[in-house]
Amino acid sequence: MSTSPKILVTSAAGKTGIPVTLQLLERGFDVRAFVRRRDARADRLEAAGAELFVGNQYALSDMRRAMQGIDRAYQCAPTAPNGLHFNAIFSVAAHESGVQHVVTLGQWLSATDHPSMFTRETYISDRLARLAPGMTVTSVDPGWFADNYLMVLDMAAHLGVFTMPLGDGDVKKNAPPSNEDIARVAVAALADPEAHAGKRYRPTGPELLSPNDIAAAMGRVLGRKVRYLNISEKMMTKALRAMPPSNFSNAAVSQLAIYADEYRRGSFAINAPTSDVLEVGGQAPEPFEDILRRTVAARPELRSSPARRLRAILGFARILLTPAMDLQEVQRLRDFIRLEQPRFSQQSDEWRATHVAPSAV
Repeated sequence: MSTSPKILVTSAAGKTGIPVTLQLLERGFDVRAFVRRRDARADRLEAAGAELFVGNQYALSDMRRAMQGIDRAYQCAPTAPNGLHFNAIFSVAAHESGVQHVVTLGQWLSATDHPSMFTRETYISDRLARLAPGMTVTSVDPGWFADNYLMVLDMAAHLGVFTMPLGDGDVKKNAPPSNEDIARVAVAALADPEAHAGKRYRPTGPELLSPNDIAAAMGRVLGRKVRYLNISEKMMTKALRAMPPSNFSNAAVSQLAIYADEYRRGSFAINAPTSDVLEVGGQAPEPFEDILRRTVAARPELRSSPARRLRAILGFARILLTPAMDLQEVQRLRDFIRLEQPRFSQQSDEWRATHVAPSAV
């Protein structure tokens, strides 16, 4: 390995891309940040010392140029229907450029015949990355991010409800990791490939939480009572469609509905919490309440006021008036690859053999 490696971070302006870039820079690494446009996030990375590369991650010509002189790379596919295309482009360019080590962001759910096309693409992408001779790979496979709950924080702040289709409010089904803790694991693997090559890590938060636990934490941080409301997938699609159009494509919503089903099945609770953030990332994972406090402190619009409450009520009315999405029709219209007999993670013998503790199989 080079004594002074240069590291490429793809999706550098994304949820994990930003903290991966900043943490690498804090450690003194030379970082090239691949972004699709110059904006406030890109400016922040450049101000911190990153070399910006503005381009199209789905274009092989751009990825080849971004890979020039790169020793190690963080592979983070955008949440989009073209994830497999992105990862194929990345793998080709990395192989051609002689990249020595890659850390890839995968999924805890990753399985061969999963109902989610995004998840099946993640599974294939992980295998593709490992085909290049001479290049080592570390996989970071988180489950349901803490960030996912923050999507509905405005409604909790102004209307006192935490709404998601997560099933029974008392069942502890997830140990949510922060974006920063996921990044800590990825950065540790990028910093020391010899110690982490070939390994898989699953960063989690410090404890399993129920939806009611999540609501209670929101209430303590927001200074008001917040109750959990288990909504239908139909209502979830209405809520996501009512958000700004740049937030969620119809394709992404169709896959989120599948992940919510996995949540209710308890797949994210299996073998959680883990010690990977502490043992690999070097510090104890953040409690969910600490993540909330940092988020609320950075968002003054969450402070209560009559005007903000009125906007929240109008936003809720907009959700009710938004047509629900036909999830099967979305996949048909987007021409998603469909399997005759898809299997959720726990229905897969292969997944259970590699994800479930032997005593539980």
